[in-house]
Amino acid sequence: MRLPARALAVAVCVVLAGCGPAADRHQQPALPDQHAAARARMVDQQLRARGIEDARVLDAMAAVPRHAFVPEELAGQAYSDRPLPIGHGQTISQPYIVALMSELADIRPGERALEVGTGSGYAAAVLSELADSVYTIEIVQPLAASAAERLRRLGYANVRVRFGDGYRGWPGRAPFDAIVVTAAPEYVPQPLLDQLAVGGRLVIPVGGASQDLIEITRTADGLVERNVIPVRFVPMTGEAQRQGGGGR
Repeated sequence: MRLPARALAVAVCVVLAGCGPAADRHQQPALPDQHAAARARMVDQQLRARGIEDARVLDAMAAVPRHAFVPEELAGQAYSDRPLPIGHGQTISQPYIVALMSELADIRPGERALEVGTGSGYAAAVLSELADSVYTIEIVQPLAASAAERLRRLGYANVRVRFGDGYRGWPGRAPFDAIVVTAAPEYVPQPLLDQLAVGGRLVIPVGGASQDLIEITRTADGLVERNVIPVRFVPMTGEAQRQGGGGR
């Protein structure tokens, strides 16, 4: 998949167009009826039936064409409730986990979100339906490039993609009202906590062989943490591995 010439000239950062009003943020092509029906079944049978209640999250999951974010040969499996390989040893998370993490992030209109671990761009697209602007970082360069092009082509103009190590977040765009991490460090990276706005929510899988999905909220008095469910994510690489996960 080819990037625009301007993006090819940028060695370390792939950035999409700036954020616009929510009503104008993207215009997706008409989708075949079979995909719309499959998405509706996914929302009803995999999400709502398993306890996802936030109407905005359910609408976002119904709107984003997951089949456009998986390899073409796996498009027929796109709406099954399971992760799928996207190359480079990475996966796209199952729809339930994407919806659960989006619901925990509790993104409100006008807020700014950071995602660590862009992958194919699917979760960033879901977050873009909820947030005013989404900043997403991917450590695998080919995935960052292809996700940026895919999101651009599908019209998600309020998402910016950067190639780099997400351990230290995106300081130049902080603070964030929500941070969603889709790879598991052994400990919560301190830089991500530092970039949470007061009232902000961090949703992150933490652990090694055994992992838990954790929600951390920054209040005026400090941090409030709770374990949500056991999960299994790919490990966070880069600085998180070099430091042995060193963080909170």
